[in-house]
Amino acid sequence: MHGRPRKAPKPEDTAASAAKADKLRALQSQLLHNHHNRIYTKEALEISAKLLEANPELYTAWNYRKLAVEHNLKQSESDPGSVKSILSEELKVVENSLKHNFKSYGAWHHRKWILRKGHSSVDNELQLLDRFQKVDSRNFHAWNYRRFVAALKGISDEEELKYTTKLIEANFSNYSAWHNRSVLLSRLLQNKVKGSFPKEKVLVDEFEFVHQALFTDPDDQSGWFYHLWLLDQTVKSETPLLVSSWPAHGSDIIISADGCLDGCAFSPFTSFISDAGTFPLILYFNEVVEGVSSSTVTVKSMFNENKDLIWEPLATSNSCAAQAWVTYLNVPDGKLHPSTAYPIDVHLGNPQGIVSSNGSHCSHPSRFAFTVSVQPLNSENAEKQGGKEMILWRDANFRFYDAHVQESSLIVYFDRLSIEKDNEPAASKWHAKILANEIALVRQLLLEIDCKIGKLTLARLLTAHDEMMPYMAPHSHKKVHFAEVLQLYGDLIELDPMHHQYYKEALSMTLFHQVTISPPQNYLFWKSLLKVALLRVTSNVENLLKHCCRHRVSSSSSVGLEAMQLLSFLNLSHNKFSSFTALQPLRLLKLLKVLDISYNEIGAHPIDTRRYLCSSPLSHTVGSDWNFNEFVPEDAKVTNYWEAFAIFRGLNLTQLDIVGNAVTDEKFKSFLFKVLPTLKWLDSEELH
Repeated sequence: MHGRPRKAPKPEDTAASAAKADKLRALQSQLLHNHHNRIYTKEALEISAKLLEANPELYTAWNYRKLAVEHNLKQSESDPGSVKSILSEELKVVENSLKHNFKSYGAWHHRKWILRKGHSSVDNELQLLDRFQKVDSRNFHAWNYRRFVAALKGISDEEELKYTTKLIEANFSNYSAWHNRSVLLSRLLQNKVKGSFPKEKVLVDEFEFVHQALFTDPDDQSGWFYHLWLLDQTVKSETPLLVSSWPAHGSDIIISADGCLDGCAFSPFTSFISDAGTFPLILYFNEVVEGVSSSTVTVKSMFNENKDLIWEPLATSNSCAAQAWVTYLNVPDGKLHPSTAYPIDVHLGNPQGIVSSNGSHCSHPSRFAFTVSVQPLNSENAEKQGGKEMILWRDANFRFYDAHVQESSLIVYFDRLSIEKDNEPAASKWHAKILANEIALVRQLLLEIDCKIGKLTLARLLTAHDEMMPYMAPHSHKKVHFAEVLQLYGDLIELDPMHHQYYKEALSMTLFHQVTISPPQNYLFWKSLLKVALLRVTSNVENLLKHCCRHRVSSSSSVGLEAMQLLSFLNLSHNKFSSFTALQPLRLLKLLKVLDISYNEIGAHPIDTRRYLCSSPLSHTVGSDWNFNEFVPEDAKVTNYWEAFAIFRGLNLTQLDIVGNAVTDEKFKSFLFKVLPTLKWLDSEELH
């Protein structure tokens, strides 16, 4: 068992084990003989029963008994009494096996198989479960079987909820009962008839119930885990929602093709430099969705016909679902008047076609609009641009962005979009009220006892409360509890060093979330060229970016980076990236020009490159046009270059810093020269 030290066996124990093993081998040999020869006599079944009682994990023996039962039932079809007797005997065999090991997967699966035959008493099963759960109330096999029996008997979820209440009141530490309660409530909330099972009342009652456990024994984690589940139910939306877009609603976008905005005040939120004659239109949802297309999203503009627009999910896998979706609008060259603002209207008029991973449909038609002005190409400016000036990642080369300039927020919440009447989302006031109440109660608890999981819960509650405020007050983006959340994670790093990395990650997420969600009062932007993502990025990536802020963090993953479509300067140096695979999201950043991945651990660890040799829909896509061998030095080990080739081949980098990684040598640099023909600077050296 867990936590029990091993003891050297006594001589008599060794002898007993050897005798038992000999007996089991003899029984197993007889079973295999009977199985091979399809012998289903009473004596043969007794042999298998003895073997399973001693070793319930022998799946072949259970399969043999299934075949024997089917054979004997076929022989007794005309005798209902005989059929019932055969199945009752089989239940006894399973029960005897479970007495030896009541966590045997094979035994529980076999019992389900018998009950599905429809000739056994379900009431007896509930009595058996009561006995087993008295022995071990946290046996998840028994709980899983109970859900199966309840469904078979037609016991309502409400009745089963009362059963979990009874067990929890007897023992607050019954984690399995708390878990089963969350399963039942999830189903009830999902299948509720409107008005008969109000979510608000259910959550308020459940929070009251779990408070008893938390205040009785604050160090017991069972109740806290359930409290975390309740928090998730409180803050999450029941249906997918469009929460952000770029361009933002009501913004005036200025597009330049030469990298310079003459006579215009530069803004990283309302300007876009395009050298491809297109600019992106990005939608960001509160969860992963699929079905975004020209039939569900209508874009009215003079630049493109709506039917011609192709929406792409921003995902690193070959999935057709993502939180962020992008399409590209063409800018007609030479056909637009520079002093005219051209309107663009985006309408989610058929949102039912947009579906989340759990099958929920987007049920809130919404609309946002912005204007686009195009600055004509200036040949003199075009000559000045071109990547001849190297980017230096020093604070002296950043300039402070004026927070008083009035412009669109980074995020347009759905409250600020134009949502059609009769389709408005329900008000979030009761959500905020619940969160405020929980914050007060956890604060009170922490005054009485210094509890690590209590501090972690308070940090999560404060973060959730700040996240919800823009929905309540659309023009408010202030993080009221930002400093307190940082302090809580700092305290946890000191109090719980075993889990310090988890707390550091959470602290980094909080730091980056502050600068991406707030108005731009704390931003440092690179000269007049830096582009930052105007999206709320996923939490997985919030702990690693420092392209526009001073915080350096440690990370080994870049998942979620693919959503930052406007990013053109990125510094990921001095992190813990162990391979180029960790940088896979960079492939989707078409505007990325400057990348610093120096002083990581790339090349210092073995990697598995077999996925590149055999492409499949579940792995990385290997294009037929790769011509990989043209880029690799003749005497180089090919597998060392697969990952780098997969990441860099689609990028248009002008500057790359990769020094300080084990993979860097002269051969690898010559490989980069070929893969990145647009590269002008490598490790601070200008290329000729």
